[in-house]
Formats: sequence, C-alpha cells, structure tokens
Amino acid sequence: MRVLFVTNPFRAHLYVQVPLAWALRTAGHEVVVAGPPDLADAIARTGLPGIAVGDPLNLEAMLAAGPPPDDPTCDPRGTSTGRSVQEDYCWGDALTEIQDLTGGVRQVFFPERTFEDLIGFARQWRPDLVISDPTAFPGTVAAKVVGAAHARMTLNVDRTAQLRAALRERFAAGTPDPMRDWLEPILARHGVEFDESAVLGQWTVNPVPGWIGQTPGVHYLPMRAVPFNGPASTPRWVYEPPTRPRVVITQGISHRDASVSGVSSAVRNLFEAVEGLDAEVVATLDAKQLDGATVPDNVRTVDFVPFTSLLPGGCAAIVHEGGVGSFATALENAVPQVIVPNDFRSEKWWGPVAIGTGLEARGAGVYAANSSTLTPAVLHDGLKRILDDPSYAANAARLRSEVRAMPSPNELVPALERLTAEHRTARP
Repeated sequence: MRVLFVTNPFRAHLYVQVPLAWALRTAGHEVVVAGPPDLADAIARTGLPGIAVGDPLNLEAMLAAGPPPDDPTCDPRGTSTGRSVQEDYCWGDALTEIQDLTGGVRQVFFPERTFEDLIGFARQWRPDLVISDPTAFPGTVAAKVVGAAHARMTLNVDRTAQLRAALRERFAAGTPDPMRDWLEPILARHGVEFDESAVLGQWTVNPVPGWIGQTPGVHYLPMRAVPFNGPASTPRWVYEPPTRPRVVITQGISHRDASVSGVSSAVRNLFEAVEGLDAEVVATLDAKQLDGATVPDNVRTVDFVPFTSLLPGGCAAIVHEGGVGSFATALENAVPQVIVPNDFRSEKWWGPVAIGTGLEARGAGVYAANSSTLTPAVLHDGLKRILDDPSYAANAARLRSEVRAMPSPNELVPALERLTAEHRTARP
C-alpha cells in the first residue's frame, strides 16, 4: 500500500514519525513524507522520500514578530504554585484554548494554500493511508478528499481530543466550533462533508505509555516509541565511562530551530543549580542559548549530541522540558528525569505537565517547576534527590520494562494494514 506521512514544521515532530515510516517501508510499502519547504532538508536526511507542500513558513521571523511568548495570565494556578495541572486550561477555558490553537496552526503552520497543494499531490499519488501529526490538518482533509484511510500519530498528550471532549456539549448546543469553521469550507469545495475524523482521524497511533492519559471515545493504537535523533556524529568521549554521575541538561530542538526566546529556563539558573554538584554535567546548548554565560568547571557544553548514544552510557539523570524525544530516550534507557515545562502559551499541557506529574507519581522523576518560576535551588534539590536516592533509578528501570512490552513499529504494521483495508473507500 501507499502511505503518506504529514508532519508539522518542527524536526522533533518529524522524528517521531520516522521509525514507523521506516517500519512500513521495510515491510514493502511505499512511503512519502510531506511537510513545509522549511523542513525539506530534514526530511531528506531521514532517507525517506519527501515532498514540500505549501509556501516557506519562515517561522523564526513570524514568531519574532508575534506577541511575547510568556503569558502569566494563561495559567494563574501554575503561576502561583510553580507547577501546572493537566486538567486546567490556558486562560482557564477550553474554548479559548482551542480558539488559540486553531488560529495559531491556521496562520502560522498551515495556511490554506497548503491544503490545496497537499490535496493535489494526494489526487496524483493516491495514498491508501495518511498518517498525520496531530496539528497537520491538511493530512486528514486530503485523506478524506481522496478516500484514503487516515490516522493521527500523537507525540505526548492528545490535547486536541481532550479539548474537543471538554467542549462537545457546548458545540452541540450551538457554540461555534473554530476547527469546524476552518475545515468545513475547505472540504465542501471538494464535495466532502465535515465530520470529527477531519480533526481526530479514524484512529490514532499513540507512542506513549498508557499512564500519560487518553481521551475516551478515541481509537488509540499503542506503539512503543523508538527514539530517532537524525543524522549526527557521536564524539568518542560519549562512550567513555564517566568517573562521576553524568547529568544531561537540554532545552530541546523545537524552540531552538524556531529561535523562540524567553520560553526556556534561563541558562544562568541551570548552571547555578549544577555548579559544585558532584556530577559530570553535559549541557546540549548552542552559542545563542549560552549567550556568553560563564560555564562551571563540572559542565561540558556541546551544541548537539545524539541522546540515543549519550543516555545509554551511564547517565544518572536528565533535565529537560518534557520534549517527546528526550522523554522517550530517557524512558528507553531507564534514566530518571527532572522536568521543567515551558511557559509558552498552552504548550506545557501537550505533554510536559503529564510527563512531570506521571514520572513523579511513579518515583522515576521530579517535576521541578515551570520554567518561569524555576530557581537554581529548586533544580539543585531535584537533582540531589535523584542522585542520592537509588529508588529513582530502580523505578525508571521498571518503567523501561513496561515500555519495552509495547508493540514496536514493526509489530504495528499488520494492524495498520488491516485498519487501512477497513477504512479506505473508493477514490475519485
């Protein structure tokens, strides 16, 4: 069969899809990855065939011209306590949050020309199955237009489904649905009616542990996450056993790629927290992130090193913002985690908050604080707890065993073949 993957503009989202795309390819299926022109080089470096759809997005310039990224009014309880709650909503209202999500994705990621471009390709190539990023709505729309089966592939929390479930009664009572208002006219131009699958797909590939949380009524297909870091060389020192506990600090690649400032924990706070700590600290920060900061003697800075190589080599803890790649790689390698979620609008509710609270409840990590309220003392205390208490490593090893019991991408292929045969319809 022919399988079309549709990603959003960030490498981290693309990298989640790559292992499943290669599993389908090595099973003998044709695979193409579609994304904005800005991501064309990254797609090419995965070794998979790719096509560019829509116009260049120039995210760095677009986001730089937008509103300030930190908005304390978005999460009053999180601002007062330093930690957020997954059941809360940005600005205290699910409707406001879904309006913000729809407007942002529509204006920044997928303007209307992208839909028509992808629909044109789908009519030409005729995929049997389309697998889309949760925000890549051109994928579900194109699939409906050509009669392909269509699924989403989540990264962490299925926030879109959560929001729509919370608003179901209000929408039924006549409250305008911003996603429907956006997608329905596009579908109508191609003679297709809107239904909920235009937003949520016909099923959802879910590469996260069950304790992250799932929305009732959504058909989830669990899959073990296989981390992919993209092409990179691994320095020789990574394979040398550390003489002290190794601690890794990262701020992720998505915001670095878009050069979003003001959303990550200040580097000076990170360095102050680990200065004097009896540990070998590896900080994956580029020159812009470092911005001339004084680096403590126990810290090694490196622009990038693949975590699939770094974390298996005796890593005792990792500090990160709840990014999907860091989380999955740490789980796979039984590394205890310290989570510091971003305060960039509603982003922390798409995974970091659930990851932080879930790891903490299972004794495999610490939810230190949100980035805007983090202090060096709080981060230092979280790291000390993990390094001094062996139960964190033991619980992380238990979670690794649970993850390894989930179906691998290769093992998921027969289920995708079956579901595609069930949901594919006659194509115009």
